[in-house]
Amino acid sequence: MTHILIIDDSPTELHVFRTMLEKNQFQVSVASDGDTGIEKALELKPDCILMDVVMPGKNGFQATRDLSRNPETSSIPIIIVTTKNQETDKIWAMRQGARDYIVKPPNEKDLMERINSVLNQ
Repeated sequence: MTHILIIDDSPTELHVFRTMLEKNQFQVSVASDGDTGIEKALELKPDCILMDVVMPGKNGFQATRDLSRNPETSSIPIIIVTTKNQETDKIWAMRQGARDYIVKPPNEKDLMERINSVLNQ
């Protein structure tokens, strides 16, 4: 079963994403901030990470950069999922190592297609 780690500080978003992913047969783990997300990624080695940007402590851009530069986690695809919809945010996310960028709220079909796309790269 494909394992997805969701890193987002919103309990509502975590619930929505977990429900969508589990309905589509994904195993789901969650973290509510960037530092915890990095720890869980190192421990669990998920197949893909959904990363929010605006979080307490280490933000999603910083966590993405740390994960993509660490040899233990650099092969895990990260999809930024955020309310930030500026082109500069998307460019910055990709420079930090993200493989895709989705503006919240994503529709289920699009989210599943994007996850499957990064998993097959």
